[in-house]
Amino acid sequence: MSIQKEVRVFAPATVANVAIGYDILGFAISRPGDEIVARFNPELKGLKITAITGTGDKVLPYDVELNTAGVAAQRLLEHLGKSNVGIEMEVHKKMPFGSGLGSSAASAAGAVVAINELLGAPLSRESLLYFTVLGEVVADGSFHADNVAPCLVGGITLIRSNESLDIHHLPVPANLHVAVIHPELEILTKDARGVLSDTVPLNTAVLQMGGLASFIVALYTNDLPLLGRSLHDFIIEPQRKQLIKGFDDVKAVAMSRGALGCSISGAGPSMFALCDSGYLAQAVGQGMIEAFAAHGIESQLYVSPINQKGVVVL
Repeated sequence: MSIQKEVRVFAPATVANVAIGYDILGFAISRPGDEIVARFNPELKGLKITAITGTGDKVLPYDVELNTAGVAAQRLLEHLGKSNVGIEMEVHKKMPFGSGLGSSAASAAGAVVAINELLGAPLSRESLLYFTVLGEVVADGSFHADNVAPCLVGGITLIRSNESLDIHHLPVPANLHVAVIHPELEILTKDARGVLSDTVPLNTAVLQMGGLASFIVALYTNDLPLLGRSLHDFIIEPQRKQLIKGFDDVKAVAMSRGALGCSISGAGPSMFALCDSGYLAQAVGQGMIEAFAAHGIESQLYVSPINQKGVVVL
């Protein structure tokens, strides 16, 4: 176990919910993402955030206890009995806020990995998850791991229980790619949760459970047509799509161009379309850009296979 003087990591964006798995499914993509830097500073006592960049007109707090990355890192240091070690941390935001791409999760996951690596990696990636979720709570007030888990460890993750953080990796079909489109809109997670009803009709719940179960079967059997038939959100999408101008048209274009399925990424406004090749994902994504443009909305496209690495040390 070697102690490093400085560590820089990249933490990727994520797609949570994946249509049929509200708060229990998520996967990582290649980009965008955040960079976190941690280094020892013997002149400090404890953790200090010394730089935050890429926030545009948003102002993120430098106070460790008010910052997503800061809280995650501080709870880890306390757990390791290192809270008095002088460490400075930089947060370089390279993804949009309120995008539905796990911006706060990336900062939290990047922070705990950077601190863990700086101290010689005393904990496994899986053991870092709890501290990462504590950081995420600062952002939206909810203890859930559908963004932070895939960001931290990569791949497609299933969360049997958020409370106990019972997390499982799911197989990733070799040809599976995703087009993620981020329109120039902003939806805060708290607001997106606010539009949701607390009750679900029994027949709707049955349909959703069938979709989730068959989605998991499709991953294990590499059955992409079944995966496509499974990606129908009967509960969350109908309630949230009103927050995304042009949603129905964008989804219709994605499906007409051959996407396996298309829905809202996380709380939105970003949307994702799963496809059976990178070429198709690019074509589908271009169509989604054009559909948003028809509603006067500019957007950014990210095409990616499923990112199976999660946070990486640079």
